[in-house]
Amino acid sequence: MNPAIVIPTYWGRGGAVASIGERGAYDYTTPIDKPLPELETCLGSLEQVSGVLRVIVLVVAPPDCEDSARARVDSICRAHADLNPLVIGAPEAKLVKHAVGRVARHVTGETVSLRGYGAIRNMGLAVAALLGHDVVVFLDDDEVVLDGDFLTRAVWGLGSLTRQNLQILAKSGFFVDADGSPYARPSTAWTERYWSKAADFNHVMSRAQNAATRVTRSNHLCGGCCALHAAAFTKVPFDPYITRGEDLDYVLDLRANGLDVWFDNEWFVRAQPPEEMAPAPSLFMQDVYRWLYEYRKLGVMNARRDLRTITPESLMPYPAPWLSEGVRRRVFQTALRRMLKGPDRLAYLRILTRGRFEADRFARMASSRYLSFAMVWPSVVSALWDDRVLAGAVRRTGEVVPRVARPARPSAAAAPAPDPLADTGAFPVQGGDA
Repeated sequence: MNPAIVIPTYWGRGGAVASIGERGAYDYTTPIDKPLPELETCLGSLEQVSGVLRVIVLVVAPPDCEDSARARVDSICRAHADLNPLVIGAPEAKLVKHAVGRVARHVTGETVSLRGYGAIRNMGLAVAALLGHDVVVFLDDDEVVLDGDFLTRAVWGLGSLTRQNLQILAKSGFFVDADGSPYARPSTAWTERYWSKAADFNHVMSRAQNAATRVTRSNHLCGGCCALHAAAFTKVPFDPYITRGEDLDYVLDLRANGLDVWFDNEWFVRAQPPEEMAPAPSLFMQDVYRWLYEYRKLGVMNARRDLRTITPESLMPYPAPWLSEGVRRRVFQTALRRMLKGPDRLAYLRILTRGRFEADRFARMASSRYLSFAMVWPSVVSALWDDRVLAGAVRRTGEVVPRVARPARPSAAAAPAPDPLADTGAFPVQGGDA
């Protein structure tokens, strides 16, 4: 296998807050002037990992601090030259987006870009395909790797068959907190009665952690610790139209296309979320958009005869309750309770009287957009796969460490045996050996 580690990193000016519901609002952004950014700690932890072939760093920043963010990221990556870092910022993304646009001419919106969670993931997949990597391992920049076998665990079982003759093409690990726990902390607050997902998530996590086998079929995907085989990511893209939760949404997208996500209970990282988190009303509004859109989108996908039907029973205990008509009542009850008790009451009043209706209109309008994009995605990846010219252009601007001249090729008599992990540039096909 030829895996690449892809790390999205989010930057901004200290104190800048995105508007509620605005595309490009993220859970957190690293201030440009932060002395020790999360990315530095993350890359430092990867230094101990064996088998790292390439780390692709996606720089996400608003236009007003794009250059400053790029300079910080370049500086950080130079200190970790052994990871073979490739930085993808605005110049490199422009090259990739232009190539994508030649194939997906009639698709609306930013589908492969450095703005919006789903589109950012697609940019990582596109760059990996461009460089001929047949496995993509996603890692968040606020996470640290705890042992040198991280990459070995990541690809363990990937591409192999289960006892039911099902191929494992998408695999999720999990993250632990500072105490080493993989479980969420339930909230007992009155305002969170209809919005807390911790209990359902913990039930799912407990079942996976205590399973008789290391790998089990999963309704959950940890976007900051997941591995995707090319036979999956060249067929199914992330949804660029969802505001957040693109990793859980990807479980549904894969399942609709006949693929499953598998949970590995021996592969994990430690999450170290920063203090610079987005304000609660902004995150809540993004979740309102997310769940209403998810509910409408699932209905559209289930109406298609060429896609597998996803039943509520198959998504129990989570996320099934959030993908039904009842999610609208959850939104209303939570916005009302937060408006009546707690800070930011005016923001929640606006969500209650206007925001939730705007989110529902967006969900109705955009629910079928993803399917149009997904239809052309295989052609997009096929056009990008191992494109030597475009890859060379991206490398010239994205590599922050000078490339060392390759030694002269040895004679045929002294040629070493071919490396089974080497990049052959061959396009992997579903059902092939991994």
